[in-house]
Amino acid sequence: MAEIAAEPFPGRPSVIFMGTPDFAVPTLKALISHGHHVLAVVTQPDRPKGRGKKLTAPPVKELAMKHGIEVLQPEKASNDLFCAEIKAKEPDLVVVVAFGQILKKKLLDIPRWGVINVHASLLPHLRGAAPIQWTILNDETITGLTVMKMDEGMDTGPILFQEQSPVVKDETAGHLHDRLAVMAGDLMTKSLERMAGKIVRATPQDHTKATYAPKISKDLSKVDWKEEAAKVSARIRGMDPKPGAYTVWEGQEIKLFASTVIDRNRDEGAPGQVLALKEECLVIGTGSGTVGVGELQYPGKNRLPAKAFLRGFSLPVGAVLGQ
Repeated sequence: MAEIAAEPFPGRPSVIFMGTPDFAVPTLKALISHGHHVLAVVTQPDRPKGRGKKLTAPPVKELAMKHGIEVLQPEKASNDLFCAEIKAKEPDLVVVVAFGQILKKKLLDIPRWGVINVHASLLPHLRGAAPIQWTILNDETITGLTVMKMDEGMDTGPILFQEQSPVVKDETAGHLHDRLAVMAGDLMTKSLERMAGKIVRATPQDHTKATYAPKISKDLSKVDWKEEAAKVSARIRGMDPKPGAYTVWEGQEIKLFASTVIDRNRDEGAPGQVLALKEECLVIGTGSGTVGVGELQYPGKNRLPAKAFLRGFSLPVGAVLGQ
């Protein structure tokens, strides 16, 4: 088993937190509320956002500034100047959650107790950039979180703690993201408590069992109605809310959200054929079975419940989507 250090872990280590998006916010919030000494927060530079391309601060930066914590925003976190800046702060530990840059050995070696990370899967399953979306895309029933000691690989470091969670029926990637984000904060603070005063040991991953969750590309968002109902529903939910699964109708891309399997086996209509509006869902045929789509979005318009969508846009029973 790999050791973090050959001496007892401190009860209240001095921490540098590295994170950027909404997913990282609950962990920083938990560290602050549990009285951990956060020396500084490292996050990505402000980026243009929205239709107006207004320069926008990352969510983690906003929280740090609210609590008066120093914020650092390097373009490259592993360059020599930035590493020297981190070393001068003498952190005991660096905590990373969805930071968004690859960290090199010269940065990983700075803190006395290393760098630990929360990853949104049960490693070595689903290493990579999009584990939450792939959990839904794969229609998996169990997921969870891993706290690991980071090394130079992509989510390859030894495991400290893991926590399982069932995937809720018809859960979207967005809902799972929000649930796991809160769990990550709780798990990180519990992990630091469990390690306090102990010689900390981590368990190496079994690399032969690794699976991967690459970044989501647009081609994965297009619905293939010839697939079975469970796969079609999983694709729609896995892309919900972003980037949004889509199909084509009369030359326009219509985004689909909030799906469910109506019937796994009953063959009704052609794949992609609109069959009915039932229980607030638009019922659509697939290669095997039927799915219900709860919300839709026409280009340039708001996402709407199926019933409201159909009041404004013509999508008649019998229409075949995806052609």
